[in-house]
Amino acid sequence: MAKEEKSEFYGTGRRKCAIARVRVSNGSGQIVINGKGVADFSALEHVEGAILAPLIVAGVRANIDVWADTFGGGIVGQAGAISLGIARALEKMNPELRASLKQAGLLTRDSRVHERKKSGQRGARKRFQFSKR
Repeated sequence: MAKEEKSEFYGTGRRKCAIARVRVSNGSGQIVINGKGVADFSALEHVEGAILAPLIVAGVRANIDVWADTFGGGIVGQAGAISLGIARALEKMNPELRASLKQAGLLTRDSRVHERKKSGQRGARKRFQFSKR
């Protein structure tokens, strides 16, 4: 019995408060995010560029179909999460792509998150006004 190759690969990405579950497979270059196309997901060019970056670096933009479900955070955070999810899924699909994705910084999780408000202060860092007298 011949070993069957997987046709779909999964990756999870996180950025700020956003989480993206990404599914990648061979296809015609179709990208669907939350049931919409990339252009409908965001009208901002840099957001679309961030989402497509792993596919362009790997050189598989026209051959790969991407489905992503994302929630939490805002559009920029979700775009970063989708980008990381796509990069991780592409690495599973073809381990030879790891070097180029790593060099472009697409496999690194951006750990910066919102700092919580502290008690006795106005916010995370700002304090109430101090009066000496």
